[in-house]
Amino acid sequence: MKKELVEIRFHGRGGQGAKTAADLLGHAALEEGKCIQSFPEYGPERAGAPIKSFVRISNCVIRVHSGIIEPDIVIVIDPTLLSSVNVKEGLKKDGFMLVNTKTGPGEVSKITGYAGKIYVCDATGIALQYIGSPVPNMPMLGALLKIEEVVKKESLIEEFKKKLGKKLKPEKMAGNIKAVEEAYNGVK
Repeated sequence: MKKELVEIRFHGRGGQGAKTAADLLGHAALEEGKCIQSFPEYGPERAGAPIKSFVRISNCVIRVHSGIIEPDIVIVIDPTLLSSVNVKEGLKKDGFMLVNTKTGPGEVSKITGYAGKIYVCDATGIALQYIGSPVPNMPMLGALLKIEEVVKKESLIEEFKKKLGKKLKPEKMAGNIKAVEEAYNGVK
């Protein structure tokens, strides 16, 4: 992590793992000795409804206690939100957007009007291949860590095992870890 404080906003829909992704990323940072804040913002509380989830990661004590208005990084887990939610809102000029999509960065730029750095990853395709379900949160975290090492990939995987190891079947655990690796190596 290059900056003292990194603020990340996730956009997804209920059930796609945006909240879990923010929590895992934050707790992996905590295990590395960093300070964190992780919190969701819900709209209508139902599966499929748009949600935002946030995480702050810092090498110093975090003294701000408010929503993230100007994120360094925006992660869009559900590409259908690109045309229905202002995902670029407040995104810092030197920040970047990471989008779960099969299309290229140019298409994302056309849809969102964002002219800054855009990275794409077919996280849903990776999730289907390795996990067997369309839950793209873990591949998106793998892609993020390739672009910006806010935590070490190994820390994320260890936190994933710790938090979800008893909840998921061994083949789902292994699939998620493979999905993180695949996305890490395949982000564009």
